[in-house]
Amino acid sequence: MITSKWFQDRSSEYYFLSNYKPDVHTINNNAPFRRADLDIYSIRKDFPILQTRVNGKSLVWLDNSATTQKPKDVINTLEEYYSKYNSNIHRGAHTLAKISTDAYETAREKIRLFIGASSLEEIIFVRGTTEGINLVTETFGESNIEKGDEIILSIMEHHSNIVPWQKLAKKKGATIKIIPVNECGELILEEYKKLLSPKTKIVAITQLSNILGTINPIKEIIEIAHASEAKVLVDGAQGIAHIGIDVNEVDADFYVFSGHKIYGPTGIGVLYGKKELLQNMPPYQRGGGMIKNVTFDSTEYNSLPYKFEAGTGNIADAIGLGAAIDYVNNIGINRIMAHEAELTNYAMERLSHLPGLSLIGTTPNKSSVISFILSGLSPDQAAHKLNEDGIAVRSGHHCAQPVLKHYGFNSVIRASIGIYNTREEIDILANSLMKMLR
Repeated sequence: MITSKWFQDRSSEYYFLSNYKPDVHTINNNAPFRRADLDIYSIRKDFPILQTRVNGKSLVWLDNSATTQKPKDVINTLEEYYSKYNSNIHRGAHTLAKISTDAYETAREKIRLFIGASSLEEIIFVRGTTEGINLVTETFGESNIEKGDEIILSIMEHHSNIVPWQKLAKKKGATIKIIPVNECGELILEEYKKLLSPKTKIVAITQLSNILGTINPIKEIIEIAHASEAKVLVDGAQGIAHIGIDVNEVDADFYVFSGHKIYGPTGIGVLYGKKELLQNMPPYQRGGGMIKNVTFDSTEYNSLPYKFEAGTGNIADAIGLGAAIDYVNNIGINRIMAHEAELTNYAMERLSHLPGLSLIGTTPNKSSVISFILSGLSPDQAAHKLNEDGIAVRSGHHCAQPVLKHYGFNSVIRASIGIYNTREEIDILANSLMKMLR
């Protein structure tokens, strides 16, 4: 168990209006943390599901690492799409097709600005982080990884950032190397440097661990990799909603995230890739929309980003993701970071005093994720008891078995924080756990 002093540190082919100016704000991801200064109780009113009662108790949603709840703006955007301008995009000459296309490409522009990408051609719509990683392994990986080459992952990776690379390595005869962590859940960068060699082709690393809550030093990791001429894919599934990203500032080669982790719909996500890399990668899937010209003898593929968007895309949810980005921008990613840092600090402090509770992932440089086990109760038993008090947490291996096994566990309880969570909810969690530990 840790002590209560743990946190003392701390292009013309695009079919949208050429004069469109998106209602988004410049994101300064380098601004220092400060007190959040947010009216969380007003923010909570934006999320209808938070009025739900579970087992007669007010819902306490602490399963945000699995999925975030959706504000009314996102819900209303989806309803508006289906009730007012549902249409396929890009090729229709009628009014609804133009409205739908404009909304879809406007969402792409909002995302570009939010993550700091240079060009719309670098923003690819996918189903989520998992598909984005698979796209990179099946295209960049297929074209660039050869027998004897090396792929570097960290021990804290989600299975979605392990299994696709395993498949590629097995097929190509490549080797996977693993960056270790120390006892409090930080990557050991000196060991990482030792893993790099002229054979290293790509480093695939999470921005924020879904088990440990560790915020990895992405910019430094990328600089080290680039010094060895290796490319870097950043898994932003957890990081996107909690700490944001400026892909140009950190010089990421690829960045992937899922919409449902950042208050948007399920089934939509984004792959960012540097333009020159995407141009040299073969298509991931083939079909309508990703072609310029087809004969029975040959096919000429479309330009970016459409080369990677075969078939009818998830139009409604892409537009819904744009609404979620608007919502986050209206609050401000730095204010969200500050609120969640305060709340993470408070939760770690409260839980560290509970006898019989052990925390996993204790670095001060963490956010949003609190994982733990209880003496005398399995994680599943504890999660079911918390549910009786209306508290939604997750138990299990959280699709990150290697790092759990490193710490000697097969399963843990995870409470994960979002913008709408409060100190009172942390107190409810702590009091419910205290009843179990008596």
